[in-house]
Amino acid sequence: MAGVHVDLRLRADELPEGIALAVYRIVQEALTNMVKHAAPARGRVEIDATGGDVRIEVADDGPGVRVLPTTTPGHGLIGMRERAMMYGGELTAGPRPEGGFAVSARLPYGRSAP
Repeated sequence: MAGVHVDLRLRADELPEGIALAVYRIVQEALTNMVKHAAPARGRVEIDATGGDVRIEVADDGPGVRVLPTTTPGHGLIGMRERAMMYGGELTAGPRPEGGFAVSARLPYGRSAP
């Protein structure tokens, strides 16, 4: 992926279709941001979808400086946060203390969903 090496860790039960799509789109947007802002970098995606919650962590060790040029600002973080909130979840994003950037989300599903 465009100068980014990504490790994936996935632990998941079967998810409702809407939740699965939200997880996919959050990860997709976080990886797009990683390529735009962090490349070259190492990244990781961790998805733990067991026990009624999906926990998503997408992090990189990059500089946090835009690599690809842009003509318009994006709405990626806003869209990810809105997707999480739509399912009663939450999303945080920001620089990591050790460098790089992280996106973390939690979406309830099953018995604990709103």
